Amino acid sequence: MANESESITPPNLYGTNPIRKPRQILPGGRTTLAVILLSTVVFVLVFSNYYPEQIQIVYGLAHTSHQTAITGHEDNGNCKLFNGTWIRDLRGPIYNNMTCPTMPDSKNCGKYGKQMDYVNWRWMPHGCDMARFEPQLFLNIVQGKTLAFAGDSMGRNQMESLLCLLSQVEAPIKVHSDTEDKFITWHFRSHNFTLMALWTKFLVEESQREINGTLLQSHDMHLDKLDARLAANLHEINILVVSGSRWFFRKNYLYEEGKLIGCIYCSEDNITNFSVISVIQRAFRTALSNLDSHQESRLQLTVVRTATTAHFENGDWDTGGTCNRTGPVGEGTAMTGTGELEIRNVQVEEANRAQKENNHKRRMNIEVLDITKAMSMRPDGHPGLHWDNQWMKGYSDCSHWCLPGPIDTWNELLLAVLTKYRKNLEEQ
Repeated sequence: MANESESITPPNLYGTNPIRKPRQILPGGRTTLAVILLSTVVFVLVFSNYYPEQIQIVYGLAHTSHQTAITGHEDNGNCKLFNGTWIRDLRGPIYNNMTCPTMPDSKNCGKYGKQMDYVNWRWMPHGCDMARFEPQLFLNIVQGKTLAFAGDSMGRNQMESLLCLLSQVEAPIKVHSDTEDKFITWHFRSHNFTLMALWTKFLVEESQREINGTLLQSHDMHLDKLDARLAANLHEINILVVSGSRWFFRKNYLYEEGKLIGCIYCSEDNITNFSVISVIQRAFRTALSNLDSHQESRLQLTVVRTATTAHFENGDWDTGGTCNRTGPVGEGTAMTGTGELEIRNVQVEEANRAQKENNHKRRMNIEVLDITKAMSMRPDGHPGLHWDNQWMKGYSDCSHWCLPGPIDTWNELLLAVLTKYRKNLEEQ
């Protein structure tokens, strides 16, 4: 989440290296080059008939100047960071699985045979352009700070992407990890920057139910209490990225002031059944209203990362579902269910509500990292069967994201948000 006796070709352990010397890919010399150029022109002409909005192709080298993460028309208000389209970008990612020392096997899709054309696309917002991710710029902004991702495995997935991106400038040192890698701390010594992953299923306090020592899939959720382990770390954190929604979709019992007030999916007599969306909204409201209330909190900026779509087709993760698409889909056919859109809407609503309250009485800023729409168009960016699934052979992972891949865009957008608050972060 391969019959071993069969004779199969071993997978390419390193995937496709997007940066290669011409002599490695053009053994036929100029004749081969001419054929490739002619084929490219034909491809562009044909492709443009089917995907005219995506036909802009980008060549050239990565930006190296320390410019803002956004370029174009951001000053006149026309820049719509989170609305746009995916366009071809043949420069490839700034890292691969040979240059990222921290890449986990579960996201190392190229190592396990996934064709890597999915890395040759980039997000183009409406009304402006985005520069490629600049690791040095990011590290300059967060120097002396602590940034944490609080959420489930999707939050950790984003942290893993950021580690790979930043490691192109400085190799991080792991200074703490629990046995399940749910609470991890990395340090970039030369920039005095600390990066953390804090595991939380719901952002609020919870305990997993059990019978005779066997854990169940249901939880007791206290909707009026911030997750204790998250609260315990607030004195260290300057920038916090919060997310979460997937653990809500199971039988969970809801409490306020220590009293049972309802449940999700329980269908039990004399217990009020709450919708998943309403409980997610309550959890985010509690989290955002409590983050800055702790006396020792050092939070300067909280970023709410919106829900992201799982792209299972022909079944779910445990019923044979797959994600075999090989390219982005257009906005008109974006693969987002009403559930993800509703979750995104309440997350944005609660972030806006909290920001208005903070403008009156608190110093912490709140921003939204709205990736729902962009990621709904990228069913090609998941591991599928191409991951280290030794414990779940035959199961596709269509929830998490390959590295490198579309998830790197989350951190490009995060850099844009940090750039906006750079002066505030430096002053405190």
